[in-house]
Amino acid sequence: MALFALNGTDVNVEDTGAPDGKPDAPAILFGHGLLFSGRMYAAQVEALRGDYRCITIDFRGQGLSKPAADGRYDMDTLTTDVVALIDQLGLETLHYVGLSMGGFVGMRLAARHPERLRSLTLLDTSAGPEDPEKVSQYRLLGNIYRWIGMRPLIGKVSQIMFGRSTLDGPRGDAVVAELVEIVGGAQRKGMRGAIAGVTDREPCEDLLSSITTPTLVIVGAEDVATPVAKSEVIASGIAGSRLEVVEGAGHSSTMEQPDVITALIRAHVDAH
Repeated sequence: MALFALNGTDVNVEDTGAPDGKPDAPAILFGHGLLFSGRMYAAQVEALRGDYRCITIDFRGQGLSKPAADGRYDMDTLTTDVVALIDQLGLETLHYVGLSMGGFVGMRLAARHPERLRSLTLLDTSAGPEDPEKVSQYRLLGNIYRWIGMRPLIGKVSQIMFGRSTLDGPRGDAVVAELVEIVGGAQRKGMRGAIAGVTDREPCEDLLSSITTPTLVIVGAEDVATPVAKSEVIASGIAGSRLEVVEGAGHSSTMEQPDVITALIRAHVDAH
């Protein structure tokens, strides 16, 4: 664990460093989805760290990061945090992988700072605003969480975060337990802000046509939070991008189908 002061807020970053014998290996920065932390990429980091410098960030207010000192959790602010981190790490360019909220950041990063990216991987995300019918539901869950925590909500939240194949399969209990542990380790004040940052986010469809970074779009076939149609919009809006739909995965595809996702990410970053 290492806390970086990014725009006045202490943010947790995990960095494997350069692989043995490969001091100039490219870096991959992983941005997680709402409620989670960099731990949702544990399988990918373990598989890729022999060839790449793997870095995970816990966005402000989530994981082991502190609540935002300035009270800001919007996607533009998270993007400036990522740029500040890249600068502090002394990296000129890197590969960026972002899931859901991490993807909201990734699209902004690629559109506004293309010179910093070698490649972009977007998982289970959307370029649009939150669906109106979901906003009230998520706000209600956020208000309940504010007063009594996540544990009473875990059944409902799990149905949003994971696909039916995962929940009904042999790893269902394990992935839900990991979600409970990650959320339980975060400070409630920060998590409330992060939830609002997602529900109230500004759309970024207008940025898609300006993205020139080689882009891979991945979505779980069972994703109910950001369904396949959302990824189809992104892929059609970014010239030259490629869309992969992963069977047996929902919104948290890196945890649900880790081997498939790792292979897709590896092939994409290897090519660039």
